[in-house]
Amino acid sequence: MPSARVHRCGAEPCSGQQVVDQVEQLAIDRAKALFGVDHANVQPLSGAPANLAVYLAFLSPGDTVMGMSLPMGGHLTHGWNVSATGRWFHAVQYDVRKDTGVVDLDQVRSLALAERPKVIFCGGTAIPRTIDFPAFAAIAAEVGAVLVADIAHIAGLVAGGAHPSPVGHVPVITTTTHKTLRGPRGAMILSDAEHARAVDRAVFPGLQGGPHNHTTAAIAVALHEAFREYAHTVVANAQALAAALLDRGFDLVSGGTDNHLILIDLTSRGIGGKPAARALDRAGIELNYNAVPYDSRTPFDPSGIRLGTPAVTTRGLRPSHMPQIADWIDRATTAVADEPALARIATEVEDLLTSL
Repeated sequence: MPSARVHRCGAEPCSGQQVVDQVEQLAIDRAKALFGVDHANVQPLSGAPANLAVYLAFLSPGDTVMGMSLPMGGHLTHGWNVSATGRWFHAVQYDVRKDTGVVDLDQVRSLALAERPKVIFCGGTAIPRTIDFPAFAAIAAEVGAVLVADIAHIAGLVAGGAHPSPVGHVPVITTTTHKTLRGPRGAMILSDAEHARAVDRAVFPGLQGGPHNHTTAAIAVALHEAFREYAHTVVANAQALAAALLDRGFDLVSGGTDNHLILIDLTSRGIGGKPAARALDRAGIELNYNAVPYDSRTPFDPSGIRLGTPAVTTRGLRPSHMPQIADWIDRATTAVADEPALARIATEVEDLLTSL
């Protein structure tokens, strides 16, 4: 039977959309069960629109929002100045400590008390360490802010129990569905019951018309397939790779990783992130050049590279393979202009993957 829930066409299902409504409800029910939340909206087209819906739901233009600084590992949509979120709102950013590479929660609290933001974002796009959701929740409660956890990068780890969950601490959670969750390129907003209506109205009709129904179906499949063993293997692979990179003298931001992500500062190697990433691409290893905290180089020619282990885990690689990957990264970043050397690495990469 078609769903009778309130939908984008009003109180009844849209004509000709009865099956789509059932698929969407299935995705919603699976998201709620997997993450243990009161409410899920699976219609946002991607992570940035999901975060924009948060602004529309809980802020007015000019209101204060606080998030992690982009160069420190935050996201554009957490109030960075080149984003609409930094142009239309009063945005203040917190940093990581120079000595540890992790969020300075004392600074977060001081900044929140001084600025009194209406919304605080925790999470980001280049954070290799565990996010302390209870500590952020205490700060948000102290200043009366809505706390939003952007778990786009770690959603699959949260679902699989390989990273602490924000649920129970954070009332509004945004996430993409295509990173560690390994689904299609889409997004979701999860929330408690109190904030559900504001979220739904912000997504539709506030920001979007019709959702991408084929993506909704794929999200429903991804939520069904999410499993614990994969998430824990992703983390085990990342930690094994981080250890192997440290053994080879690489400088890792924060000294390692607690999740799927590794951020490497190449300054001591005398090479920028962009030429390193391009050399690694020719060697058959895909990652991106990335700024590192307190980077002395420009964002378009930064000092770092960012890599993660979800894809290699999906291909069947395990911690025992990580020293080999570290060796390839070491050789490729040493031989950025040596095309025969890079070609030899690419052949070795292909040989390993075809042998699995």
